[in-house]
Amino acid sequence: MVGVAGIRGIVGKDLTPEAVARYAAAFGIWARDGMRDAGSGMRKHPRVVLARDARTSGPMFARAASAGLMSVGCDVIDLGLVTTPTAQLAVEHHRAAGGIVLTASHNPIEWNALKFVGPDGIFLDAEGGARVVTLAADGRLERAGFGALGDIAPDDAATARHLAAVLRLKAVDVRGIRRRRFRVALDTVRGAGGVVMPALLERLGCRVAGMNLEPDGRFPRPPEPVPEHLAALGKLVRRSKADLGLAVDPDVDRLAIVDERGRPIGEDYTLAFAIRAVLGVGRSDGRTVGRVRRGRSDGPTVRRSVVVCNLSTSLVVDDAARDCGAEVIRAPVGEAHVARAIVAARAPIGGEGNGGVILPALHVGRDGPVAAALVLTLLARERRTVSELVTAGPRYTIVKAKVERGTLKGQARNAERGLQDVYAVLKRRFPDATTDERDGLRLAWPDRWLHVRPSNTEPIIRLIAEAPTGAVAAGLIEEGRKLCAGS
Repeated sequence: MVGVAGIRGIVGKDLTPEAVARYAAAFGIWARDGMRDAGSGMRKHPRVVLARDARTSGPMFARAASAGLMSVGCDVIDLGLVTTPTAQLAVEHHRAAGGIVLTASHNPIEWNALKFVGPDGIFLDAEGGARVVTLAADGRLERAGFGALGDIAPDDAATARHLAAVLRLKAVDVRGIRRRRFRVALDTVRGAGGVVMPALLERLGCRVAGMNLEPDGRFPRPPEPVPEHLAALGKLVRRSKADLGLAVDPDVDRLAIVDERGRPIGEDYTLAFAIRAVLGVGRSDGRTVGRVRRGRSDGPTVRRSVVVCNLSTSLVVDDAARDCGAEVIRAPVGEAHVARAIVAARAPIGGEGNGGVILPALHVGRDGPVAAALVLTLLARERRTVSELVTAGPRYTIVKAKVERGTLKGQARNAERGLQDVYAVLKRRFPDATTDERDGLRLAWPDRWLHVRPSNTEPIIRLIAEAPTGAVAAGLIEEGRKLCAGS
């Protein structure tokens, strides 16, 4: 899988040490050329940050990636086992030419991947990613001679810097959270979250009941933090009488919430709660004053707040933004797309409905620790339970389905043409819907929507629908599924 989410594959089958070294070398050349183009060629060797999650293949691939980078004259700053947002912050901290994170995020245990980070701490856009892929496919990578090879040095302080930065955020009410002494049940699925999440919660004065905290990469359940995978966390919430449960994915850029009764509330509420935490205080008209990092205004201008999310994000995010006087801008699915839309719109917050929260006051990347701190800030301020916050607004039901790419007729000959046929029939079937074709096809009505799109991370077609009732959402999914099967 090659796309906006990086280079992903099954370990030992599609993704091998040789492939990792080749792609790392290609990225090193891209990073070196980018420094020259930006006029930053003072250093003899460009610096590239390297990080990995807890997957068992991580140490092997880290060595391969280091060799690839050093072979093209890059100095490697090795973070070891850290979260993806920690690595993104480290790229900026070191003023590096870029970064590589070895993680397949929520993919099953047999997968791993390379995620490429630009010098701005944001994942590469389509153009940058395509350039790396072209360099890797060329087979004639320009290797350094024996006197120009790169070096490698560790950075063991990246996680501590990340934690300190989260606790310094103005949007995080550290004192208020500490006063509440929340009891939190935590599941880090034996991923990189075991390195940072317990420490964050303890520094916020929370009493932690943990499970799957060992960062050994041996996931005890499917690693994606979706409701159907969080039954054990729900039991821990009830057994420990916790105020809430928190679950992260293996690289900790996504956070899911379980309420005080042990019921998963859906990943979209993570972003909705974070929006309310950040925008729900201050001016009653929903406008913000001052600068937003990366989309800097030149002075204390006053403007209406903007929230950026992707096309598959729940309407609960629209409700939260509206209640805070903000407008919503949608972007294609994928952190890189959302991050760049946040920069362009100078939005103070955004993210994705999969539990990914982006707070540009820290960095323009999804960040599980930031999301957790903002959720706790909201609970401390509102003095209501998670279930009370959920029931205070309109309720929707999201239904998700997958169709294997190979099951679409004609996909072997022309995958894109097969999908375009599906989109055309769907538009004719629902002529009253508002359409968006920037990322697959999204059909929208005031209180419901259907999104059909090829996955960035798996060889599947995703169908996602939301409506006031599960029956209506399931009906939309079934329409899409039938058309995919018959195309």
